[in-house]
Amino acid sequence: MHRLKILALSLALLGALPVHAQRITPDHAPEIATGYAEKAGKSSQKFMVAAANPLATQAGYQMLKQGGSAIDAAIAVQMVLTLVEPQSSGIGGGSFLMYSDGKRVQSYDGRETAPAAADEHLFQDKDGKPVSRETGVVGGRSTGAPGVLRMLELVHKQHGKLPWKVLFQPAIQLAENGFAVSPRLNALISYDKFLARDPVARAYFYDADGKPRAVGYVLKNPELARTLREIADGGADAFYKGRIAQDIAAKVASHPTNPGKLTAADIAGYQARERDPICSDYKKWTVCGAPPPSSGGIAIAQMLGILENRDISPYKPVNGQLTAEGIHLFTEAGRLAYADRNRYVADTDFVPLPGKGVSAMLDKGYLKQRASLIGEQSMGRARYGTPATMQVAWGADTAIDKPSTSHLVAVDAFGGGLSMTTSVEDAFGARQMVDGFMLNNQLTDFSFDAQDENGPIANRVQPGKRPRSAMSPTLVFDKGTHKLVLATGSPGGSAIINYVAKVLVGTLDWGLDVQQAISLPNIGSRNGPTELEAGRVSRAVVEQLKARGHDIREYDQNSGLQGIQRRTVNGREEWFGGADPRREGVVLGD
Repeated sequence: MHRLKILALSLALLGALPVHAQRITPDHAPEIATGYAEKAGKSSQKFMVAAANPLATQAGYQMLKQGGSAIDAAIAVQMVLTLVEPQSSGIGGGSFLMYSDGKRVQSYDGRETAPAAADEHLFQDKDGKPVSRETGVVGGRSTGAPGVLRMLELVHKQHGKLPWKVLFQPAIQLAENGFAVSPRLNALISYDKFLARDPVARAYFYDADGKPRAVGYVLKNPELARTLREIADGGADAFYKGRIAQDIAAKVASHPTNPGKLTAADIAGYQARERDPICSDYKKWTVCGAPPPSSGGIAIAQMLGILENRDISPYKPVNGQLTAEGIHLFTEAGRLAYADRNRYVADTDFVPLPGKGVSAMLDKGYLKQRASLIGEQSMGRARYGTPATMQVAWGADTAIDKPSTSHLVAVDAFGGGLSMTTSVEDAFGARQMVDGFMLNNQLTDFSFDAQDENGPIANRVQPGKRPRSAMSPTLVFDKGTHKLVLATGSPGGSAIINYVAKVLVGTLDWGLDVQQAISLPNIGSRNGPTELEAGRVSRAVVEQLKARGHDIREYDQNSGLQGIQRRTVNGREEWFGGADPRREGVVLGD
């Protein structure tokens, strides 16, 4: 395609994304905020897809239009995201996926695994002290065996309709012909302090003078085109058992200052898992999320279970403004859920949950007792609970949970629907580029400490273990009809849980459409301060919260929510999709 056509298509799809006054988020959110542009949402009758970049959404839409399943669309979307949103996700990372075929709900785990040679001292210095964030993240040490391709291959074998090879074509063509650098990608390249240290990444993302590729620059990635062509032809084995795996292992081992332990054998041995989803009833719905090693499904179910006892539905936003009581209840529920998450949840292949497992943590009596702790004043910091029959004691986690992630949702014409969260962890992952894609730094989602005075830490590093995640792909069903009524999720590190819970409360409790719920101000507490999106909550409400003991922090909360909901208009059912105004995402459907 001619350069001007590529530029026109890319920037037209990007539409109204602002490039003004790029505000910087705090250190715990390194994928910076790049603007806010209101979005209207979209209706369709047959199928729909929403993703974080317009070119990726377009690829998924093409697959649905060709008669593909939601799974086919997701694979095409992920391959394009690898190219156009390398700071957030890609084939060098991992993912969790929730899928419903209209009859049952399935959960897929494509989370990375720690190398066989890793141990609990991986992120400690010679004196046993945790290393710095930079030392942990940048280099080979933080890279786990990538999981996204094995997971997508597993789910495609079960639910794909189009040939595997077809799903890679949009990304291959874009990689060869080039795509216009978006305002968001340009801002992130400009902001990053570590990306240019890798010679391969420097040559790709910066010009000969070291300046970031400009907005609209047509960026080509022939290395990725070659990689994707090999995977399209040879299946996931082409990635896990051949040249590409060897290249990844060599890159990890050869980092000049921070080499890692990941080997080609670790990559070849990687297995994606199908696990039992976390499903719980909330009022007239059934909400299903990802199980451990994701903490999202349990934490969101706990928040909703707590709010079922402290009904938040009367405290609807007024003219788009959140109320003090609504924020109070939401953030207190979050404190209680995050306290349990931070103490107990890890890879259950290695570490058991308290007592009888998920059922103990979601027991209605336990959550009622937890809800009784919410008073008129903020509790500030909640203590973790003691679920029934608990027999284990764990220390406090010290993972750094970085939020450079992406989310997509899709529904197809055959009754299938999915929610998929995908990540390389920090912005541009480990800042290591190989064969056209970025490597993850997902191992920094493990606790840097291995134990404290309370005992071993559940989420400590162990060989072959999957680090705990906050990724929260979520599907909601009508409890009576079992129909899918909502698919949603978000990037955002450990704040993902709050972002997704906000959309669930907005749609299920407050009766908003999914676009309105996504566009609501982001709020939450991760069992620390009360976090509010900068400039989006009125001063009067902030003062009311302070009077109730809330320690307020206001900053740009860089969610990237996508959502598709079923609704009835004039007696006719339709799909309605929304995308986060804080990012470049769009919705397409017929």
